[in-house]
Amino acid sequence: MDLFKKCYQYDTAKKAREAGYYPYFHELTSKQDTVVHMEGKEMIMIGSNNYLGLTSHPEVIQASIEATLKYGTGVSGSRFLNGTLNLHRELEEELAAFLNKEDVSIFGTGFQSNLAIISGIAGRNDIIFSDKENHASIYDGTRLSYAEVIRFEHSDMADLEDKLAKAPENKGKLIITDGVFSMSGDIAKLPEIVALARKYGARVMVDDAHGLGVMGEGGRGTAEHFGLENEVDIIMGTFSKSLASLGGYMAAERDVIEYIRHNSRPYIFSAALPPANTAAALAALRILKREPERVKALADIAEYMRQGLKARGLKIRDSRTPIIPIFTYMPLRTMLACNQLFEQGVYVNPVIPPATPIGECLIRTSYTATHTKEQMDTAIDKIANVLKSLEGFEE
Repeated sequence: MDLFKKCYQYDTAKKAREAGYYPYFHELTSKQDTVVHMEGKEMIMIGSNNYLGLTSHPEVIQASIEATLKYGTGVSGSRFLNGTLNLHRELEEELAAFLNKEDVSIFGTGFQSNLAIISGIAGRNDIIFSDKENHASIYDGTRLSYAEVIRFEHSDMADLEDKLAKAPENKGKLIITDGVFSMSGDIAKLPEIVALARKYGARVMVDDAHGLGVMGEGGRGTAEHFGLENEVDIIMGTFSKSLASLGGYMAAERDVIEYIRHNSRPYIFSAALPPANTAAALAALRILKREPERVKALADIAEYMRQGLKARGLKIRDSRTPIIPIFTYMPLRTMLACNQLFEQGVYVNPVIPPATPIGECLIRTSYTATHTKEQMDTAIDKIANVLKSLEGFEE
């Protein structure tokens, strides 16, 4: 059989385009901001992870430019060999201090970070306990690790304890959870997870991609939010959200970081983070430290939006984060709603199977510290009107 047969037979995207409800790959022609330009339209952007509004900050842009002029466009090698810049170490040291951890190592992307950390730290004699709603990069990292993987029901501590209790004592154990779950906006039950880890001799890893800049004092993340920085063994995060760049990081004890640097294949055999991305993340981190009020502004605008959506009778998944999913239930209705909102100047993201079960589809909205209430009022009106127009729509 021809390997490409599945490619030639795949027509789901084509049918969606022809029917006019394909919602993906819209082209940006402006900076990522609260208002963007896409395909000739001005859009209120509530589908971005630009939580602190720093992607268009002049200091971040200038730092990126200056780093390119000084270091060039790339490093042409891995950190392990010729690719380590003093700028990399500067970012790692400042981020470690910010997160109150002994050391930090940075990676080329957030996805690569999870591949590198999980496959580097867990092996054939270990067991990984992973929340079923963890990010796709965690799923792939666990596959790459060759460890036994046991998935527990989302935030179900009884299920997690049952599975931990049955695990052999002579196996290394790692519990992995998102800090803030990217689709639902749920916050991990970290105090309970830490307590179970202590009871059963497990280590804890938190993917805080959506927690940094969002949770905790000064935006230090989910572990700090619960006062558990010393109890969480590994904190992973990204630069592509609050820190306005690209890349990822691991924060942990120095010995653990040193082990990953010398044993993780995705780290050793990947080119280092380019200078522009490194400098942009470092500049964004410094702004976050200098302007912690951005974290409060983000929480305030998200709460304003949450209350506004509820007042219009819309069913949302409630949370305390800037991720607010709105129930649309069925896939076609979800995609039609997103496309109609796009035409009316509001950008949102569809969440359909396999990211969510059929019957529980969502419009995922997310907010930025620099959004205005006027922008939110406009978005609320348009979302409410579009969803009302689709009531009773049959797929």
